[in-house]
Amino acid sequence: MIKIAIFHFHVDQIKRSQGQSAVASTAYRAGEKLHSEYYGEDSDYTRKGGVICTKILLPPHAPAEYADRQTLWNAVEKAEQHPKAQLAYSFDFALQNEFSMEENIALARQFLLDEFVSRGMIVDFAVHQPDREKDGIPNPHVHVMSPIRPLDEHGRWGAKQHRVYVLDENGNRTRDEAGNYIFNAVPTTDWGEPETLEHWREIWCKLCNAKFEEKGLDVRIDHRSYERQGIDQLPTVHEGPAVRQMEAKGIRTDKGDLNRWIRATNSLLKKAKERAAEPMGKIKDLIAKMQDPQSPNLAALLGQYYSIRNAGAYSDKAKVGNLKRYSEDVNFLQSKGLFSVEQLHDYVSGLSGKLHNLNAASRKKSDRMKELKELLRLADDYARLKPIVDGIPPKGGFGKKQERYKEEHDSEINQFYAVRRRLDSLLPDKRFTKKAWQSELDRLTGEYAAMSKEASAINADLKKLWKIQSNVDNTLHQQEQTQNLNKNQRRDHDER
Repeated sequence: MIKIAIFHFHVDQIKRSQGQSAVASTAYRAGEKLHSEYYGEDSDYTRKGGVICTKILLPPHAPAEYADRQTLWNAVEKAEQHPKAQLAYSFDFALQNEFSMEENIALARQFLLDEFVSRGMIVDFAVHQPDREKDGIPNPHVHVMSPIRPLDEHGRWGAKQHRVYVLDENGNRTRDEAGNYIFNAVPTTDWGEPETLEHWREIWCKLCNAKFEEKGLDVRIDHRSYERQGIDQLPTVHEGPAVRQMEAKGIRTDKGDLNRWIRATNSLLKKAKERAAEPMGKIKDLIAKMQDPQSPNLAALLGQYYSIRNAGAYSDKAKVGNLKRYSEDVNFLQSKGLFSVEQLHDYVSGLSGKLHNLNAASRKKSDRMKELKELLRLADDYARLKPIVDGIPPKGGFGKKQERYKEEHDSEINQFYAVRRRLDSLLPDKRFTKKAWQSELDRLTGEYAAMSKEASAINADLKKLWKIQSNVDNTLHQQEQTQNLNKNQRRDHDER
């Protein structure tokens, strides 16, 4: 029987808005004393225990001086000018007690090189093995910090996002009703996308499960939620070492109480499921279908809506404004061929569905564009790094020349193999087609821009239609209330 091991993979952000410092955060994780130039203060965690090893992994285009932890994170703090800036991604994921510490570290390093550094990310990681209480479960884990702002090909800090302006048929920028240019803010990387985190969680599971299988262990981990696994069970919350220590000493905590309630609830769910599996009679639901009455005229309903607004208006200017908006609404509806409430609702529903499909298609193209950009970047890195690997001297004599060369080019050699593994995973057929990739990227960029323009136009229409629909629905609701009131008054009169 396969046993389920511990899976924990969490991501957060280090933000100035929460009073956090990138330098202080990395000092805590690494167990070091570091000086923050931004805050002008030292963070000393040299007495912190349980830090097994630390390492900074750099992509090929990163400055060599960023291999120094204090230099790196002071550079990050300096690059972020805003007082509420998002500074870094903070990951932590559990290592496996079934592996030796050496095996865990090697597995984590391979994962970070293949999945993070190969994307151009700087990785600062620390492996922790906290002391445990008597009879407690070991909790080895990895802390990872990566700057949110990417580096350009010259090793300079780049932009986190850029604007993609919506263009008209003549290639000119379009404006909204306020006269501002319409644009989409597009992240320059996919590091913060939910799909990327999901991918990382899945890959880490696959690496661990492959290691379990290699060692002949009937143990597996799964990154999916209980619901996605088809397990009718509520997940417990992560307690952390402080909570576990308090609970072990008999001190009740909120998280401990919550987990006790969750376990009790899971027991009830299991029993309920067992009872539900017993034979039960068939239940038939009879639903009466009623024919919809003739849908009211939109122009009349809008006229009533704005008449009510005018009745409460305090100035002639406000009344003129209401009449102007009424005229604009009616003309807009007529231009769409909409004259009844039923037509309006059907049109809004259809347009919303079209926008949903368009956004889905845009995301698919965007994902492929990101993949192509990554392939092109990886191909460039491969071409740049391969001569360095090819230049490794043959092992002769005492091999000192080769050892010196490898030591001098350790980062480039590691990155070359990381890039090659990444390319192998993305290219099953092992074919490099840079020209075709660039051609496809150019085509998709044009198609994506056209889709963005169409989506912006639909969004603008939906914004107007939703407002009109809300006004119409409010008017119908007021009519219904008035009819019910009159009906009740007539009934009371007849009873008297």
